[in-house]
Amino acid sequence: MEYLDQLMSFEIASGKTVGDLLTIDFLLGVAGQVVLAAIILIVGFFVAGFVKRRIMRLTDRSRHFDKTMGSFLANVARYGILALTIIFVLQQFGFQTTSLVALLGAAGLAIGLALQGVLGGVAAGVMLVVFRPIKVGDFVDVNGVAGTVKDISIFTTELASLDNVQIIIPNSEVWGNVIK
Repeated sequence: MEYLDQLMSFEIASGKTVGDLLTIDFLLGVAGQVVLAAIILIVGFFVAGFVKRRIMRLTDRSRHFDKTMGSFLANVARYGILALTIIFVLQQFGFQTTSLVALLGAAGLAIGLALQGVLGGVAAGVMLVVFRPIKVGDFVDVNGVAGTVKDISIFTTELASLDNVQIIIPNSEVWGNVIK
């Protein structure tokens, strides 16, 4: 019993003891924060799943969107919403999230710079899918490589040459050169 009295009288900061903090009002306040954080998490996961399914459904119905592109966009939206959900939950518990957001922004910039070539290829793939300068079935000559377009994916364009040899060209090369 003496140990419990010592614990309850232990001073945490600025004259506050453990016993002062463990009041009914404090415990109810913490319980309210936990319940609200749980609600935010549940709603965030629901919204993230809903948005992902909606984007997938819209891109599956569209002839202008590649399935790969639809899946990519849906996952980016889902993880973005989940990241915001986590930030809102942390704010609910009193964490200062401005530095966390700045850290995520800096990490995103570093990743973007590290993956500059890959992201350029993805951007070129998006441009090819959206603006459609070439379509599956077209006979094209890209930078001296000629063939019939068999597939346009997020990273590459697949051609079949006249002698039916498979040729895979990075989308950044297709988008960045003259297409005949």
